[in-house]
Amino acid sequence: MPKYVLSLSYGKDSLACLGACEQLGIKIDRIVHAEVWATDTIPADLPPMVEFKKHADKIIKERYGIEVEHICALKTQGWAVANKLMNQCSITSLEKENTLEQSRGFRKQSEVGVRNLNLKPMVLTYEDMFYQRCVKTPKIYGYPHGRSEWCKILKRQVNMGSCDAFNQILGIAADEPKRIERHSKRDNVILPLVEIGWTEAMCRKWCEENDLLSPIYTTATRGGCWFCHNQGVEQLRLLRKNYSELWALLLKWDNDSPVTFKPDGTTVHDFDKRFELEDKGILLPNDRTFRWSQLDGDVQIKFF
Repeated sequence: MPKYVLSLSYGKDSLACLGACEQLGIKIDRIVHAEVWATDTIPADLPPMVEFKKHADKIIKERYGIEVEHICALKTQGWAVANKLMNQCSITSLEKENTLEQSRGFRKQSEVGVRNLNLKPMVLTYEDMFYQRCVKTPKIYGYPHGRSEWCKILKRQVNMGSCDAFNQILGIAADEPKRIERHSKRDNVILPLVEIGWTEAMCRKWCEENDLLSPIYTTATRGGCWFCHNQGVEQLRLLRKNYSELWALLLKWDNDSPVTFKPDGTTVHDFDKRFELEDKGILLPNDRTFRWSQLDGDVQIKFF
């Protein structure tokens, strides 16, 4: 019998699937979350989200008796071996040694397939993808704009790791017609929120009532990876202000990348200089008349 597997993002809709499945009588066999790491020791999530995941995992374990599986893409002896391994083996989760206190709690090991191949399990990170060298040139790839985001590629590697037959439970709300149309045509996909008629607002209410509302809905902190090149100027400003060590790493990557942070030519250093001028009161934050040419005249003119 195929198992029912909930794909958990920790957003309101995927978490609300717990309540919807309970009401519909759908027994969830497994709950999996694709974990992305920035480096070997730094998660892709900011600390508030890391803490929320641990909080949510505890509630899910206590109320539903299911331990959330945090699964990661794998690197082994080179990318070709890693891709082969992820295609052939069932790897539900990997032991992740790290030095950050906020990252602890995600250490669950299952070396199915890895042990058989006598390969040391290691997590494939954004930084690994960033510094991977191009096939045709000696350059590294750097920032991934113009291609699929590295985080999406890492999550797809995770999905390829499961060989068991299963029905995938997705958190798509009843008032998301485009997503419903796209996913309802797929085989072995269950949409409990659509079946029960829960809208996004209803999902948020359920999460609030069950102490499972993510901080991304209650603070200015965005969801997703802190290093994402798709985030806006306000989120980058908050990252620099609140997480100086992460901002310093982003600046380092910016120095090393053969392509700019933004597709339009804007670099992290451009943002850093802009924010520095804001700190000094020379520029006003969120000034819609701001032009990048105001910095030093060496970069292209861009508007925000």
